[in-house]
Amino acid sequence: MQLTVLDPNNPEQDFPLVNKALRNPEGLLAVGGCLSQQRLLNAYRHGIFPWYNPGEPILWWSPDPRLVLFPDKLIISRSLHKTLRKNIFSVTFDRAFNEVIAACAGPRKDAAGTWITTEINAAYIQLHQVGVAHSVEAWLDDELVGGLYGVALGQVFFGESMFHTRTDASKAAFATLVKQLNAWGYQLIDCQVHTRHLESFGAQEINREHFTKLLDQYCAASVHPFAWQNSPFVH
Repeated sequence: MQLTVLDPNNPEQDFPLVNKALRNPEGLLAVGGCLSQQRLLNAYRHGIFPWYNPGEPILWWSPDPRLVLFPDKLIISRSLHKTLRKNIFSVTFDRAFNEVIAACAGPRKDAAGTWITTEINAAYIQLHQVGVAHSVEAWLDDELVGGLYGVALGQVFFGESMFHTRTDASKAAFATLVKQLNAWGYQLIDCQVHTRHLESFGAQEINREHFTKLLDQYCAASVHPFAWQNSPFVH
């Protein structure tokens, strides 16, 4: 099957149907295009996300199955419960988006390089500036030691990346976020592809058809009117 090549000068161009995605590599749907706000929001709305390495053209993915977490199904381990009860970390929302995405782009012990290119960084900062992309920060003595960022559409939060420099910092940020999303009325968290780490929080795989039906149901729905606005320290 030949991949659809997207026109970088036409952000209104439709993506191909997600059931046209390749099986090898799993979920690869289209190539090229741009990272404009319009293009990115259209992608997320249809269960598609960009992921590519520096020097490659933009690659667009919609894997099957899809890893998701229903906020009311969150599982917190006994050890993380202890960490949260001790208030080791202060967790905030949208206080340091640029710093979080920069940290997520940093070197990893288990991976070479980063998929968060300069273009990805700039595109998501723009999404944050219009109130669509959000960050969660974990602080220890005023030092940013963990966090994550993602995109929010309706009652769906699409997680993108997380980092930590202290044990349990990103876990505390993620668990706090999920509990807050549940309180705000969010119904679905997109975790993209399976990891044992996210599975330990209660994430589960569902087929792509089910996932896109949930997007149809929840992306246009409303959440708490003050969600993400001047969110206080949670811990």
